[in-house]
Amino acid sequence: MTAAEFKRRRKQLMRMMGKNAIAIIPAAPERIRNRDVHYTYRPDSDFFYITGFSEPESVAVLIPGRKAAEYILFCRQHDPKREQWEGRRAGQEGAVRDFGADDSFPFSDLDEILPRMLEQCERIFYAMGCDSRLDRQMSEWIGKVRANSRSGLQGPLEFVALDHYLHDMRLYKSRSEIALMRRAAKLSAQAHINLMKKCCPGMLEYQLQAQFEYETRVKKATGQAYPAIVGGGNNGCILHYIENRDELRDGDLVLIDAGCEIDCYASDISRTWPVNGKFSEPQRQLYGLVLKAQLAAIAKVKPGNKWHLPHQTAIRVITRGLVELGLLKGQATALIKKKAYEKFYMHKTGHWLGMDVHDVGDYKVDGEWRILEPGMVLTVEPGLYIPRGTKGVHKRWQGIGIRIEDDVLVTKDGHDVLSKDVPKTPHEIEALMNK
Repeated sequence: MTAAEFKRRRKQLMRMMGKNAIAIIPAAPERIRNRDVHYTYRPDSDFFYITGFSEPESVAVLIPGRKAAEYILFCRQHDPKREQWEGRRAGQEGAVRDFGADDSFPFSDLDEILPRMLEQCERIFYAMGCDSRLDRQMSEWIGKVRANSRSGLQGPLEFVALDHYLHDMRLYKSRSEIALMRRAAKLSAQAHINLMKKCCPGMLEYQLQAQFEYETRVKKATGQAYPAIVGGGNNGCILHYIENRDELRDGDLVLIDAGCEIDCYASDISRTWPVNGKFSEPQRQLYGLVLKAQLAAIAKVKPGNKWHLPHQTAIRVITRGLVELGLLKGQATALIKKKAYEKFYMHKTGHWLGMDVHDVGDYKVDGEWRILEPGMVLTVEPGLYIPRGTKGVHKRWQGIGIRIEDDVLVTKDGHDVLSKDVPKTPHEIEALMNK
């Protein structure tokens, strides 16, 4: 991502804010793992989207039309002793030179400087509730400004939800964002392919997880987009199973939901395959139904269609298929109306994808489902889950969990499946596993 891209985003946001306004965007705080050990730091997505800056203890301030400086970055000062222990810092010089700030001040001066900036503005663009510490400071700063009202300073009159504007910007991906997401999807796709080749009975779920993380990290992924799900057999029926500790058994399926991240942009891919490389007949029938639903749903991803159309399409295909297999009884239309499918398929067919794996962006606008437009990226991920012990279901179907998930870009002519490199027909999977 270039400096010009971040500058363009700041300019776009400031145009929407208008004059006499200020936006305050904090970095994510560091989190303690235990005692003096921190979790690996990852920038807040909104903050990084605007700044490209990845240090904690930072706050970006945008003031459209301010002659002295429109973009101010508060960040940590250079401190040779601390940097010897904790790593390099950009400092005030680096914030301006390398990250495009018009001016920069030490983070420790925030309390002193920011209230003076607030005095000159009528509207504050800020995401309340995301940073409790900054929320308290904001309240104190506003109190200070209002206490000086006798001197003729009016100060802010209105709070505006910054995330409403910023998240709508993030929903539409630029060429450079799409390029990063395409790279992340390709790395994850190749890792899934290699897992299919290596998988065999007797392996442990966490071994596949470790292999996936190795495969992506060694090829320059900056991290994982989320904790990997590796569920063998009945564990595949737990939607967000992350224990990943059991043995993979001959005759079971394994469901793997894993995706890497590159420069804060996520991939999200799910595949399900037989541990021994050969689908049983019940597994093949259910898998074929999920695949049919996914392909039908992906076909509905194109400009002009509403967000919920892929989900509705998947529901229709799955419900009719469950009736044909005898897992549901009755007319498909009536079963859909009373959501009988939720016994086996209880989640939505997708979500927005971007800097966050469950990315920002409204699904409805003014009470209506959002229209799909070029530049949006979403997942398409129908599934079926029939845990052991499910009442009224023959044992041949039990212990089977299946999800097939791809990352799909809306293009001007239709769609592009970013994760298309991973095989997903039963024939392709069996051929790959049995080479």
